[in-house]
Amino acid sequence: MRIDKVEAFVVEQQLQRPFYFSQWRYASRMICLVRVTAEDGRYGWGEAYGPAPVAAAGVRFLAPWVVGQNALGEGAIWQTLHRRTLDYARSGVLKASISAIDVALHDLKGKLLNAPVAELLGGRRRNRVRVYATGMYFTDDPPGEPPLAQRLADEAATYVRDGFTAVKMKVGHTPASDYQHVAAVREAIGPDIELMIDANHAYDLKEAAALCDALAPLNIAWFEEPLSPEDDAGYRTLRRHTNIPIAAGECEYGVAGFRRLFEADAVDIAQPDLCAAGGLSEATRIAALARAFNVNLTPHCWGTGIAFAAALHFCATLDPMPGRMFEHQWPLEMDRSENPLRDQLVQPTFEAVDGYVATPQTPGLGVDVNLEVLHAFTRVEP
Repeated sequence: MRIDKVEAFVVEQQLQRPFYFSQWRYASRMICLVRVTAEDGRYGWGEAYGPAPVAAAGVRFLAPWVVGQNALGEGAIWQTLHRRTLDYARSGVLKASISAIDVALHDLKGKLLNAPVAELLGGRRRNRVRVYATGMYFTDDPPGEPPLAQRLADEAATYVRDGFTAVKMKVGHTPASDYQHVAAVREAIGPDIELMIDANHAYDLKEAAALCDALAPLNIAWFEEPLSPEDDAGYRTLRRHTNIPIAAGECEYGVAGFRRLFEADAVDIAQPDLCAAGGLSEATRIAALARAFNVNLTPHCWGTGIAFAAALHFCATLDPMPGRMFEHQWPLEMDRSENPLRDQLVQPTFEAVDGYVATPQTPGLGVDVNLEVLHAFTRVEP
């Protein structure tokens, strides 16, 4: 079975309420989706994490090296795309384009072989994956609404009522306001819910260390991206300074990038994004490398149900580390912020039950795209 077509779609939806993280303001969600179609009409879906129009251009650039190839040969195709772009795309958006194609090829292969992606990756170790609710972004202070700290606390409490046993909030505002926000959320969710914080590399080493010291009594499950992704030495120093686990890697690419991160002794928890770091093919190699370095791993995941489904299958196959009778499963990110593309574009949608999501049992990723919604959301012609 040969590959007949590779298509890229850029979809966008305006948000009812813009939000912020530590770096920028977002007023819309924009995502690049990829469909790879075999000569018999069956297809697979993938997704790129990053600037969608640029990723789509990358997919179109790469497509001639994919069309006509064996639809079951995702590993060989990955190596061709990697080698063809090695001189100028060892990291960055073109690697995300490769990732999207690779995820789509896994989805297609699962459909061709009538097997879920998790089985193609070596077999599931678990039938459900623990998840955490991502939200609690910074927003403007409209007249008449409670202060931001109260709004963050109220939002966190809703996730706990929904059954989540772990939540992640944004920090990176200022160290002083971060402490107030985190303390308010901890009080709202109680002592038994895991609480992670994510600075999106807003701080320098001294600021991050001071914030770790201040937050230590609040039992933080991990501190995500406290420093610039370029500051490996700072990460290593911060890890030695604090008992709070340090997480990072959403800005890293490929086995080579994560090898550098691990050799620097920079992280306790690696967070490759499957739709950016090299797709499912490269993610399995990153996971093997993480085991060799005794580093835990859970993916970064922020997009549509395609990215989430890929991460579910991947997490279902991860070996527990360390191996023990009662494993501690680092949870997978489940974005709860406003996202019409997630909620309307991909079916079925995923629901967390008691803090877990069941891994799909149907062939491929187990999801499909509603084409009417796809065309309604398309803002750039494919």
